[in-house]
Amino acid sequence: MAEIAAGTQETEILRQRVDKLRRLREEEGYNPFENEKWNVDHTVAQVRKDFDYLKAEEAVPETKFSMAGRLMTLRRQGKAAFVNMQDETGTIQLYFRYDTLGEKDYTFFKKWLDSGDIIGLVGHPFRTQRGELTVAVERFRLLTKALRPLPEKWHGLTDLEIRYRKRYLDLIVNPEAREVFRKRAKIISTFRAVLEKHGTLEVETPVLSYLAGGANARPFITYHNALGANMYLRIATELYLKRLVVGMMGRVYEISKDFRNEGMDLTHNPEFTMMEVYWPYADYVDMMDLTEELIRESCIAANGTPVIERNGVALDFAKPFRRATMVELVKETCGVDFAAITDEEARDAARQNKIEITGHESRFKILTMFMEEFVEEKLVQPTFVMGHPVEISPLSKKDPEHPDYTHRFELFCCGKELSNGYSELNDPIDQKNRFLDQAQKKTEGEDETHPFDEDFVEALEQGLPPTGGLGIGMDRVVMFLTNCRSIRDVIFFPTMKPVENQQPSKDSENKG
Repeated sequence: MAEIAAGTQETEILRQRVDKLRRLREEEGYNPFENEKWNVDHTVAQVRKDFDYLKAEEAVPETKFSMAGRLMTLRRQGKAAFVNMQDETGTIQLYFRYDTLGEKDYTFFKKWLDSGDIIGLVGHPFRTQRGELTVAVERFRLLTKALRPLPEKWHGLTDLEIRYRKRYLDLIVNPEAREVFRKRAKIISTFRAVLEKHGTLEVETPVLSYLAGGANARPFITYHNALGANMYLRIATELYLKRLVVGMMGRVYEISKDFRNEGMDLTHNPEFTMMEVYWPYADYVDMMDLTEELIRESCIAANGTPVIERNGVALDFAKPFRRATMVELVKETCGVDFAAITDEEARDAARQNKIEITGHESRFKILTMFMEEFVEEKLVQPTFVMGHPVEISPLSKKDPEHPDYTHRFELFCCGKELSNGYSELNDPIDQKNRFLDQAQKKTEGEDETHPFDEDFVEALEQGLPPTGGLGIGMDRVVMFLTNCRSIRDVIFFPTMKPVENQQPSKDSENKG
């Protein structure tokens, strides 16, 4: 059994409970960990719903049901005791009474049960004189003995470090945390329902690959012992999914775990959940329409309404999202018209606005700098930002009327990006040239560039139909739709800095 810091109150309680477990086995011949099953026919939520009609001091002794849950607080008073029990649906008061249970069982209850223990029970409902819906326990069984105590203030674990590292404690003592993850499940299932309604097939693609492509990001490197080669954890599913479109699989999507070896902040976790979808014979406008539908329907599923409040601002996802180009938004915010200036004029504008540059950037690169520095944080209401330069969009189709730009969009809301989509580049010659351009940038020191993927170019040479593609960061969507501040609030087990005794040994380190 893992030990904790000596001398703490928790250590002493742990020692006492281990001793109590030993005595329980010796004196009663009872081992709570031998229980395999308890038939549950009512949850707390069901009891509250079915017997909400009871008035003060009204009981239904003829109606019996079986429940199970964790004891949160115990208030023992002579030959009667009130206990708060919690299951996955809520908390309810239990009433243990000597006259009902008998001497043997009531003594067992008083002597051996503690907060945190898990019990099964059979009882009937009544409402106390004070109006509290309560379950009168007629018989019970100790199913699991909790050796570690609940946090001192079980009703509100607030230390974020503990909440993220020991999510099981967070879920036990913070019902609102459980609600966030239930909403997360509703959001993801709604995404699936909407996509399947549109005839989109859910597929699975590799996590390990010899090339990390599909996005501009640093990958995690691992080592395959049998093959004797470095491999990468995927940073995106894009290139494999488009291979499936080439292979005549039609509309496809994947909700995947992706991995990017980058920094961590309120909206970034190295391991995250992504949804990518590709529709043949569609374009980026179709993908914007789909994005609106996905966000709206999942908001309704999670909250019962398409209108939510975040940071004191009402966000209405039922209304059509604004659509504007990068050039339009930068001109509107900064007064600089990148459609009418040269590269040198763009550099001058950057210097005047205190944007750090090397002096070799194109106006298209500086446009994106202006966008990131001055515009994104001001996009509070959902806004599709369109018209990305070709220079930063190596996988999207050019705008035929403005060939320096692409048919690409990003959805921003409350200053954060939620999705990215475009009309997919399906010209293999153009794609090859863009990969070569990315490779050149890598030699110039840009780490987050696409590698040259020869097999993907060959797939395009086989023929990719006109295709619309979309990627949505599921964790960020859940953050927004549940009004959570940090991405760690919506990931069960977020990546954390290792504690000293959890550091990997040198023998376990990657060889790559």
